[in-house]
Amino acid sequence: MIRIANVRVVTQREIILSCSNINMVRGKRIRKKGKISFSEYFKKLAKGDKVAIVMERAVRVAFPKRLQGRTGTVVGERGKFKIIELKDKNKLKMYIIHPVHLKKI
Repeated sequence: MIRIANVRVVTQREIILSCSNINMVRGKRIRKKGKISFSEYFKKLAKGDKVAIVMERAVRVAFPKRLQGRTGTVVGERGKFKIIELKDKNKLKMYIIHPVHLKKI
């Protein structure tokens, strides 16, 4: 950090750390890196469960990044994927998401 005549130069690291939503998606703790456990991959979620959407970076993500951290309810299932109902302002929207990306609340 350099100060010249009341002007502050911001480093790239500070910019990255200031974006909290990006930080949730970006990294994992060192002991959680690598393969995911079978219990995490094949977790059971029942109809009506409240879940938070947390991207698992080890598995391909097929839904928009803006859903990271949002909460919704499990409405049904399609194969091994779950249908999640989220409220977007006044509309109810449905997304089909793999259980690896869901965390039970």
